[in-house]
Amino acid sequence: MSRIALLGDWPYEWLIGWRYTRAGRGGGSSGAPAGGFLSFISAVSVIGIALGVAALIIVLSVMNGFQKEVRDRMLSVVAHVELHAPAGEALPDWRATAAAAARHPRAGPLVRGSAPFVAAQALLGRGEALRGAQVRGIDPAEEAKVTPLAERERALFATLQPGAWQIILGSELARAIGARVGDKVTVMAPSGQVTPAGVLPRMRQFTVAGTFHAGHHDYDASFALVHIDDATRLFRTGGVSAVQLRLADAQQARRVAEELQATLGPSVQVRDWTRSNRHWFDAVQVEKRLMFIILALIVAVAAFNLVSTLVMTVTDKRADIAILRTLGASPRSIMGIFVVQGAAAGIIGTLAGLTLGLLVAFNIDTLVPAIEHALGVAFLPSSVYLISRMPSQPLATDIVPVIAIALVLAFAATLYPSWRASRTDPAEALRHE
Repeated sequence: MSRIALLGDWPYEWLIGWRYTRAGRGGGSSGAPAGGFLSFISAVSVIGIALGVAALIIVLSVMNGFQKEVRDRMLSVVAHVELHAPAGEALPDWRATAAAAARHPRAGPLVRGSAPFVAAQALLGRGEALRGAQVRGIDPAEEAKVTPLAERERALFATLQPGAWQIILGSELARAIGARVGDKVTVMAPSGQVTPAGVLPRMRQFTVAGTFHAGHHDYDASFALVHIDDATRLFRTGGVSAVQLRLADAQQARRVAEELQATLGPSVQVRDWTRSNRHWFDAVQVEKRLMFIILALIVAVAAFNLVSTLVMTVTDKRADIAILRTLGASPRSIMGIFVVQGAAAGIIGTLAGLTLGLLVAFNIDTLVPAIEHALGVAFLPSSVYLISRMPSQPLATDIVPVIAIALVLAFAATLYPSWRASRTDPAEALRHE
């Protein structure tokens, strides 16, 4: 016959390839020990792929979780988009600028709130302690519309009254200069005041109204908040110098900033939170890519273990191959049998790794504390790290490439052994049986 008929509804290449995948308990043509060893090697390859895929999914999910945690803490203090007047100038009407952004046909629907602010670098001192800080003048009533910190600390922010010269310090900044609630701190503006005796720095004493803890060290250690009227008087900005915008989706901030910049023109400088913290996010992305490459090599090693498994299977099944060839099987069909065997192992390992990885990633907040309790250790002690729990955020954009790479590598590993099987000479194989 020219070709073996279909067995049931499946091509015989699939059925034989799947049978070889499950074989091992005495299924080898050279005896049970060989079949058992092949079964063990095949199982090791599947487990290796599964563990590699699971490790990739878990590690990338944890990195996403840490990135989201830091991003959320960062965005609790700063807005998504900022509209700045040119250096040394003030916005003529900040409400008109905010309204122009809200009317933008594409960016406007994403705007959920706006608030004015004044920002300047200054020196804060108390006694002999002196620290640099970014002093931000805010309107407490409007600030809650754009930053979660202001919304969460409404009572504290309400203590900032115009002319009261009160200040709210980041918790780390207050600790660095030894300031407590009710203490006096001196704020020195960067631009001085010209007098007959020379240029003298502008200084003003503020009363500490309280401290805030955002959970992000850079902001806790360098931010100080005052009322916007006090800031314009101290820094002599002549009015509001910038407007903050809060968006419905923080991930759209870069696109919104680009569209607003094109519409508002050079008279307004538009910045989004991703560019303001570009170096941090670039470092995280580079680290994530490197981790992906390193862990993908584990998957590659496990996938190419299939090469040795299939080579040994081809050697063990030489008589079977010869019989199939004499019954009319083409070299292409023989190659298909072993491709199916290797691909089946790759698919099983990938699906097992996907299941294990997602199971751990979605339950890591339960598993890690249990492991810490069992071992008596703390992986993220709160006294050292700002984040004391292990966050996790599985994303389809990470998981889909992992699955695709594992399947492609497993399929690629089957090509050479399958080609070798298709080149088997039936007469030569049967002569030694």
